[in-house]
Amino acid sequence: MTPTRTASPRRQGHAHGLTLIDLMCALAVTVVLLGSALPSWVAYMHSQGLRAVTETMETDVQYARTVAMTTDRTVRLAIQGHTGGTSCTMVHLGSASACTCQADGTARCTGDGELLRVSLQKPSRGATLTTVGKSLVFDAGKGTVSPAATLTVTGSNGRSVRQIINILGRVRHCSPDGAAGFARCA
Repeated sequence: MTPTRTASPRRQGHAHGLTLIDLMCALAVTVVLLGSALPSWVAYMHSQGLRAVTETMETDVQYARTVAMTTDRTVRLAIQGHTGGTSCTMVHLGSASACTCQADGTARCTGDGELLRVSLQKPSRGATLTTVGKSLVFDAGKGTVSPAATLTVTGSNGRSVRQIINILGRVRHCSPDGAAGFARCA
């Protein structure tokens, strides 16, 4: 004889699970939280774009200075601007006009030019770098720079960071509006 199963009677009471009202309330809370976090996230991304371009530029300056001091050769750092806010930074040997950079980041050198490093700064990173009228020249052996320069990195939100390169090749940062956590300019 096999045991028989009997259907249990249906329980009376509340159904288990989420109702449409529960889901709508959860969605409304999520939208409010995301809406309040979005401005902070956008500000953070602008800050990181400024910081990334600033740090890349400082790396290029220090690289040019180091190569000049260790190889006992004059090194140039040139920044070329292109339409649309793209800029190209080149560290090279040779005359000021020996190397040029295209908008896609490809650099070419002629004559006595020898390209050591190239960095492309696209406006999609959230920041643009101002160009310098002439290349910075790092003296062979000493690492001094002429002329001293101030570069400005400007974010798409209008905030900016200044990079002051002194005659000794050292870089100091400041921001007119305290952007990206940098000290305010005096």
